[in-house]
Amino acid sequence: MTVRDTVVPMARTLSERAHAAVGVVQENPVRFADQVFFFLATLASGWLAFLLVHQLLSAGWRHLWAFIPFWLIVTYLLLPRLHSLLTRVYVPNYFIGRSRTREGLLGDPVNLGFRGTAEQLHTAMLRAGWHRADEVNLESSRRMVLATLLRRSYPDAPVSPLFLFGQRQAFTYQQEVEGNPAQRHHVRFWACPQGWRLPGGKKVDWLAAGTYDRSVGLSHFTLQVTHRIDADIDAERDHVLATLAAPEAGNHGIAVRHLQNFSTGYHHRNGGGDAIRTDGDLPIIDLRQTRPPTPEIRSVIEADDEEGRHRRAVPLTVAFGLFLMLVRVAVGVVSLSWLASLTATGIAGLKVVGPLLDAGVPPDVLSVVVRSVLAAYLLAYLVLSAFIFRRANRARMLTLTLSAISVSTYVVLWITGAPESTLATQVFGSALEILVMLALSGETARIFTTTREPAVGQRPSS
Repeated sequence: MTVRDTVVPMARTLSERAHAAVGVVQENPVRFADQVFFFLATLASGWLAFLLVHQLLSAGWRHLWAFIPFWLIVTYLLLPRLHSLLTRVYVPNYFIGRSRTREGLLGDPVNLGFRGTAEQLHTAMLRAGWHRADEVNLESSRRMVLATLLRRSYPDAPVSPLFLFGQRQAFTYQQEVEGNPAQRHHVRFWACPQGWRLPGGKKVDWLAAGTYDRSVGLSHFTLQVTHRIDADIDAERDHVLATLAAPEAGNHGIAVRHLQNFSTGYHHRNGGGDAIRTDGDLPIIDLRQTRPPTPEIRSVIEADDEEGRHRRAVPLTVAFGLFLMLVRVAVGVVSLSWLASLTATGIAGLKVVGPLLDAGVPPDVLSVVVRSVLAAYLLAYLVLSAFIFRRANRARMLTLTLSAISVSTYVVLWITGAPESTLATQVFGSALEILVMLALSGETARIFTTTREPAVGQRPSS
């Protein structure tokens, strides 16, 4: 057999590629549909940002308020989506010693390894004076903002998610500095996949990234408000190690082995644009011979686990999407009340119903049809939000479809030059539906509605 005989031919023809694409769709149609809606939502958010800029430039200073929603849409919706799409192409999807942000950008470096169970890890960190961070949700985010602005202590303040092995950190520990949540030591932990080993063959059960938050600022890549870390991540690595190995911590039996030059020493930036420096060494901390937790520590671990499960029941992204759906229904009720005040002639004068009039539908019938369709749409939106809360994936897909149709209708009206009054009555509702598409088309929402239990640690796309 020649070398040529052993080469497996790749799909090169257009027909072969088409069959391969159809196979991918058939294998996981839900994921494919999510990718389509993800792309549509990204386009829609860019179009909405364009509308706001157009309004600002064409209407002058009296519409300067449009800059605020423009900044929010670009920094929290459009740029993250663009980064998510682009990083799937140019960022490698395997272990390179770096975590990744929600958008797929390279995040904080991995600078600690651990051997031991989750209980041993929790016990060691609690003995060393660390606090387990709260999960990110509406309540913890509100407390974090207030604590930062008012300089109040929040020792369990949430930490933004980073991803390794395609998983969000399992948990995070932190130490607040002088009662200021804007400055803190923190370390994220990820469980290693079953049977996985470090490059070079060394086995670890957990990997961690320890960094020090020095202030609050803007991300260089997305312009979002975020914590800025200190560049010397080796100092934070050594701080974590020193607290665990300190005699007063009581972690007797702890052993540490240093992998020198595990990664190349480098100067770079993390996902927020902060400079980072490291010598590339990786300490592996063995906790397998440490003492078991006392009843007091065990009760703290169990309480943290129970609280974490409760707070992750509905992901923040999904909760935000459901809230927007309810707001959309409220806005629609206002529009419905406005339609109810119009006469049949007034409704017939709306450009959106022009094709029906051309088809010969009487104005009286048209008035009833328009009100009935809008009422049915709002009722469907309300019912679908309840089913999504109960993890119904079909309800999520139908919501995305309805929102896409509604936004497309508004785009057509804008392009065809509909009257300003007609566009003004729909712009806020369309903006809400774009946000709903962004919230419900991501990986977090898909996992939430396709699994019975909350999917902890999965990487969302938005």
